[in-house]
Amino acid sequence: MIRREASRGTGRPTLAEVAKLAGVSQITASRALRNVPTVDPENVAKVKDAAKALGYVPNPAARTLASARSQSVVVLVPALANQLFIETLEAIHAVLHPRGFEILIGNFHYSKEEEEELIRNYLSFQPCGMLLTGFDRTEASLRLLEATGVPRVHMMELSRTEDVHSVGFSQEDAGAVVARHLLSKGRRRLAYVAAQLDARVVQRGEGFKRALAEAGVLDRAVEIKVADPSSVELGGELFQALLNDHPDIDGIFFCNDDLAHGALFEAQRRGVPVPERITFVGFNDLPMSAHTVPRLTSIRTPRAEVGEHAARLLLQLIGGSETARKSIDLGFELMVRESG
Repeated sequence: MIRREASRGTGRPTLAEVAKLAGVSQITASRALRNVPTVDPENVAKVKDAAKALGYVPNPAARTLASARSQSVVVLVPALANQLFIETLEAIHAVLHPRGFEILIGNFHYSKEEEEELIRNYLSFQPCGMLLTGFDRTEASLRLLEATGVPRVHMMELSRTEDVHSVGFSQEDAGAVVARHLLSKGRRRLAYVAAQLDARVVQRGEGFKRALAEAGVLDRAVEIKVADPSSVELGGELFQALLNDHPDIDGIFFCNDDLAHGALFEAQRRGVPVPERITFVGFNDLPMSAHTVPRLTSIRTPRAEVGEHAARLLLQLIGGSETARKSIDLGFELMVRESG
């Protein structure tokens, strides 16, 4: 049994005790526990064994006070139930964790007010960087971010401002591509069905309508927008309502695949043939979309790539390096399948 003297202040084991047991300096012990890649693997093993034996738990607050900057990166996303953001978070973790960074994840549930509270709270940890979703936030949030000067990268959208770093793709262009695809299929009575109504959903709709206007068919288009959270169930309900009110609709662009999946199920229940009677196009190309009946045509978005590139760009900013590009456009791909 290992004997030790408890820390006078807390009664908990200290970093100095871990370093002593492992036979290394406190600096080496600290770096080993943060998974800094330059530490010798043998020393990393010794330090982690010592920490486990002593029951040592690092104190991020103390580390921040000592260095005036933490090793934390804040990542704020609007939903954790959405696979889109899960894939992005996994990619961010794969880049930052091996380099010794702690990742603080905040879910603001598509609420700008919740995001403002998260920003205010997380800034008290003195993070060394932030990864934010999009650009639509409160004035108070913007003031907080500007005042602290914490390096940050915006994800999923592209900035038109020169000094703002962003990684994503044009949501408007994606919407326009869908419209042109439906028109190329001979469809002229088109609809945009949207839920949640965050900034990116609105941008997709604007791009969709822009392309319809260019083709001279915008006056015949229908737009259904509800603020409810997106779901498969809601997709079926909105499709039913759309068909009841506009039975001549022959092509639909759904703002995401969840709604499109629900609409496909409802179309089968009602005996509406897809794509013979009506064409469906979704957005995000979730894994299930390649296996629905019929298989769903959808816009494939670079979810993991956004996370990876955003994290790498943030690392450059944290390190004080010049960035070759401030705005990284990863594009998107229309996956044409059986639904249209």
